[in-house]
Amino acid sequence: MLGLMAVVLALVASACGSDDSGSTSAGGENLSGTIKIDGSSTVAPLSEAAAELFQAENPGVQVTVGTAGTGGGFEKFCRGETDISDASRKIKTSEADLCKANGVVYDEFTVANDGLSVVVNSANDWAKCLTTDQLKKIWDEGSTISNWKDVDPSFPDQKMDLYGAGTDSGTFDYFTEAINGKEGRSRTDYQATEDDNVTVQGVSGSKGGLGYFGLSYLEQNKAKVKGVAIDSGAGCVEPTTETVQDGTYKPLGRPLFIYPTQKVLERPEGLAFVEYYIANTTPITEQALFVDLTSEQKTKLADQLDKLKAGGQGPTTTTP
Repeated sequence: MLGLMAVVLALVASACGSDDSGSTSAGGENLSGTIKIDGSSTVAPLSEAAAELFQAENPGVQVTVGTAGTGGGFEKFCRGETDISDASRKIKTSEADLCKANGVVYDEFTVANDGLSVVVNSANDWAKCLTTDQLKKIWDEGSTISNWKDVDPSFPDQKMDLYGAGTDSGTFDYFTEAINGKEGRSRTDYQATEDDNVTVQGVSGSKGGLGYFGLSYLEQNKAKVKGVAIDSGAGCVEPTTETVQDGTYKPLGRPLFIYPTQKVLERPEGLAFVEYYIANTTPITEQALFVDLTSEQKTKLADQLDKLKAGGQGPTTTTP
């Protein structure tokens, strides 16, 4: 929490400073109300920072951010229980159908990029780079790998302890599809959690620990765990902001999203918050240790923001 507050204070200082920063102030109106956000634990730090910043200028608005996971968040969202859903993947057809059945109309905004990082214990001096084939051997459905020497004969005789995302997480969906070839295809005998801090604690406490989560959590916990380079056929590539941005960190780079409902965009405080969020993605992304949007993504987001400012709320339903 202290880390988040430091981010918020730094952002408030920069956002309130000058017009040259590109930031957009949401102040100047007597806004009030409550905005409920839930979903991806990966996207949560971005939404928390945006919420703290927005509330600093609009104290009459209360923004809450939950971490039910991308899938769990969409379940609540499509039942009409939340205003905005954080997601580390695009909405699924089944989820979109549920939203449609319940009359929940929404829009989709890409707010940052992220890489899924594979991490090991700080004392692990052998698994500096893993191939996607080795990762599949470890994580695929039915895998019984439990020792590092079974991954590579050059690795030591060291028991392997696995930690990873729970099945409601977009991180789980993305990782299993990218590594095992099918979304949801995974071994089940590992410590599954929707809280990435549990994975940090598990891997840091086990010499043979191996886990995966968003790049931002690696950036925040480099003193406790270390990232593994990934070789998808073109050589070993480290998980960094630069490699995610330039597309060389394959296949574990991904965009991150927020999904606001049409109803929240029709409320003054809801529209103001979403405008503020997407207008300030660059400073929020940088301070929260995520990867900035590409030029193409920024252009699309700017077009969407222009429509919102012009009173174009009332988005069309996004389909997967």
